[in-house]
Amino acid sequence: MFDQYRGLRRELYVLFIGRIMTNLGSMVWPMLTLILTKKLGMNASETADCLLVFSVLAIPVSLLGGKLADRYNKRNIIIVCDIVSVCAYITCGIIPLTFYSVILMAVAALFQSIEWPSYDALVADLTLPKDRQRAYSLSYLGSNLGLMLTPTIGGILFNRHLDLAFIINGIAILSSTVLIYFLIRNVDREQSVDDVNEYENDLKDGTSALRLLFSSRTILVYTLAAILYETAYHQYSFLMPMDMAVQYGEYGSVLYGTLSSVNCLCVVVLTSFLTRLLSGVRETRKFTAGICCVLAGLLIFRVLIAYPGFIYTAIVVFTVGEIIYTLGASPFLSRRVAANYRGRIRSITMAVSNIIVSLFTKFIGIVYDASVSGAWTLTYLIAVIGILISFYTAYLDRKEYPSLYK
Repeated sequence: MFDQYRGLRRELYVLFIGRIMTNLGSMVWPMLTLILTKKLGMNASETADCLLVFSVLAIPVSLLGGKLADRYNKRNIIIVCDIVSVCAYITCGIIPLTFYSVILMAVAALFQSIEWPSYDALVADLTLPKDRQRAYSLSYLGSNLGLMLTPTIGGILFNRHLDLAFIINGIAILSSTVLIYFLIRNVDREQSVDDVNEYENDLKDGTSALRLLFSSRTILVYTLAAILYETAYHQYSFLMPMDMAVQYGEYGSVLYGTLSSVNCLCVVVLTSFLTRLLSGVRETRKFTAGICCVLAGLLIFRVLIAYPGFIYTAIVVFTVGEIIYTLGASPFLSRRVAANYRGRIRSITMAVSNIIVSLFTKFIGIVYDASVSGAWTLTYLIAVIGILISFYTAYLDRKEYPSLYK
């Protein structure tokens, strides 16, 4: 199954290893909800408020990141942003845990938001259109290889050694930064006369990114479907850990950490297989199927939360949906947007998605404080609407981008 990743540019393999190293230390953010509720004493609504503030702050920095990605060297942007994140995380590990620690986490996250459009666009730049799915699959696989054990370790460190988790996080990102600095030099765009996608041709820089975005009904509707998917998916790190804490008490953080590790293990085991199995399936069909599986996983989790064995079954189904959705959604925009506007379009869609997802989550948090079952019902409804809109996306895509269907 790993043979399918052969033949890509060397820089993509360096980025793959870099993602592994960075995510080896990503044991803090999966625990953010528990940090706010268990360590700092916030309720569900207050926690949602914090997440909303983070998302509001992420809007201008994401847009800045997209503009930087289209104008400057993407490799250098990643390196600078990583250095700031490293300093913030290590400082969190040194000082006592207070709300100031959360602010430092937010700073680290914001600079990761700035670099993400560069990272995403760089993967697209370094591949031909026909290799785009393989490249994004490899990047996604690297992310989860690094995450496979860290949530469990984070769950174990959560109660007494959270400071160590912050320091490990910073050191891991630093190792990735050093790797990218020394091993990635050539970031020239990959081009071939035999593999041309007319929709990726460069546009004049005077074109407004917003005007370009609003000129495509397909991308607008796709963005709405993606927002609804992200809202449902986000409950994996919002409603799930709170339910686990209620159901299993102090062991909830450890059990949730093992669930996160199972999630990453499934990604590592299944991504290559599903990439090959679904290689001939349209992107729109993949992300529709992915939302369906995520919805099924959430349903199984909520109904059978009292039975740990079924919780793990739920996370496997949920993860299959996550993989299938990612295989469809990651290359979707890159094949329908001009190459010199990828960063800006990606950052705009990310910024809009983050703020709306946080608003939804804020509302879900308010409902959760009043009715746990009501919050979950709302989540299911959001996922169902996302599925319906994804079907409409497929219909529009065939009409607006006919060359991709030849």
